[in-house]
Amino acid sequence: MERQTLQNGEKQKQTFLKGAMVMSMSMIVVKVIGMIYKILLGQFLDGVGYGMFTLAYNFYDPLFMLATGGFPIAISRLVSKSVAENRFRDVKKLHKISIPIFILTGTVCCALMIIFSETYADLVHNNDVKYAIRALAPTIVFGCLMSIYRGYFEGMRNMVPTAVSEVMEAAGKLILGLSAAAVVSTMGTNEFMASGTVFGTPYADAVAAENAIMIYTVCAALLGIVAGALMGFIFLFLRYKLKGCDVTRRQLYYSEPARSGKEITKELVKTAIPIGVNSLVLSISSMIDSTLIQIRIDDLTNTNRELMQNLYPLVENHVFKDGIFQTYLNGCYGYALTLMMLVTALTQAFGSSALPSLTSAWTRGDREEIKDNIEMILKLTLCVALPAGLALSMLSWPLLNLLYGNGNLSVEVDIASKILQILGISVIFIATSTPICSMLQAVGRVDLPLKLMSIAMVVKISLNYTLVGIPTINIQGAAVGSLVAYLFVVVVGLYFLCRETKIVPDFVHVLIKPLIGALICVTIGLCAYNLLATSVSAKISIIITAVFTVIIYFVALLLLRVVSKREICMLPKGEKIAKLLEKAHILR
Repeated sequence: MERQTLQNGEKQKQTFLKGAMVMSMSMIVVKVIGMIYKILLGQFLDGVGYGMFTLAYNFYDPLFMLATGGFPIAISRLVSKSVAENRFRDVKKLHKISIPIFILTGTVCCALMIIFSETYADLVHNNDVKYAIRALAPTIVFGCLMSIYRGYFEGMRNMVPTAVSEVMEAAGKLILGLSAAAVVSTMGTNEFMASGTVFGTPYADAVAAENAIMIYTVCAALLGIVAGALMGFIFLFLRYKLKGCDVTRRQLYYSEPARSGKEITKELVKTAIPIGVNSLVLSISSMIDSTLIQIRIDDLTNTNRELMQNLYPLVENHVFKDGIFQTYLNGCYGYALTLMMLVTALTQAFGSSALPSLTSAWTRGDREEIKDNIEMILKLTLCVALPAGLALSMLSWPLLNLLYGNGNLSVEVDIASKILQILGISVIFIATSTPICSMLQAVGRVDLPLKLMSIAMVVKISLNYTLVGIPTINIQGAAVGSLVAYLFVVVVGLYFLCRETKIVPDFVHVLIKPLIGALICVTIGLCAYNLLATSVSAKISIIITAVFTVIIYFVALLLLRVVSKREICMLPKGEKIAKLLEKAHILR
């Protein structure tokens, strides 16, 4: 019996590792594609255009969360729970019930996004933002349609359909969005040079024409995102129709009888509401936060214009004169966020992969497996977040210069690098907060993430409003607010996780050792970059440094015994990797 329990635990752990690896690899691909998209988009947009791009997303996020709520996570959790209880008929019924919910909410929220686009544009003091919002609006509909299938497949512990759909969505955005942006930008520029008009509208000078072309280019890039979401949905729909739902006839035959639709819907809504409200609060708070930052920067520019120009002497005068400096700074903040979100996407994948395994262990009351899952999730998260966050902070300018450094964006890179110095530390806590909240949901405390995030967002908004209003701090105050808010979520969330499960993780193994390894590799990396930069270009130096630092970190983790032989063997080709490391006397 003990052997059987141990085998089941190993199987569950292996399933989590494989799921985490699939989701992590897809997230890396998606984020790399996204970074390439945004880097190349920088060839067509300046700081103001990028600011409009991010403002459209800020308005989109809360409405998308309102449309989907916590249903994808709730579906994943309930599907996993039903499988553990041998209720496969409930699994199929749950999928059917979710379809009309997502179609209705997606359509309504898309309409709301279009209706209130002008109101939001007025709030951020940039009327042109409304066009970008309207171009992005249909993404909500296709995002909701994808959620129908993603939550279901994740609950079945099949992360591949979600991973493939995300890659397809990102690839569509890259190819179609950039192509559309390039065509529109080129056509608008050629037309103005030939006739003094941009798509039929005459403009008196080149600056006004460039601003108009930029608006069209942003909208074209966002329409590419809509097309990418459509591609992702089509894949998931065909995958479900052609290959089935991953529930066998034998499982259905021996399954417990299905519960009533009313009972399943009630449990789905009961589970989804706290999770959805948590995400909604987070998105609304972020929108309020970004809106207030725009207002505060605009107030600073109006009341202390000379001081702000002295603080940012390289920014072109027309940006201040045209009243769009707040959008410009938002764009610079967006450049820093692009790097930060690569890290958070990876740890979000750990949370998504952890939910089914931890839910199953919690449902069965297997304390040993619960502890293994918690420690595994925390260790994986911190092994990524700690070195990445420290590297972003200590090597902010070289990294941003590598991605965006060219003649058009050199000023934006300088501004964004100062923001990233603080955001780099913040990302450690932002990245860790998501898996912690997922684990709280998995052990039945779906209310706690909502409470923690609500308090954190109040702290963040209050700090941001205060700090951004100080001229000498301005936009960097937003990064400080994030640091304090998510530090609170991580510390208090871990406390409640330990209290609810009555399990205290081995913090020396999951935190202290990864931190030591991260400090070693980043310190060596910084020294290596400074040495290389004296003889070769900054871009070549940071590329060599990045590769060297990753190798140093991996070796440090092995020497510190953070990664065990058993865990390496669970990876694809893990046994061969373990044997090679043993021969090199790195793994014992």
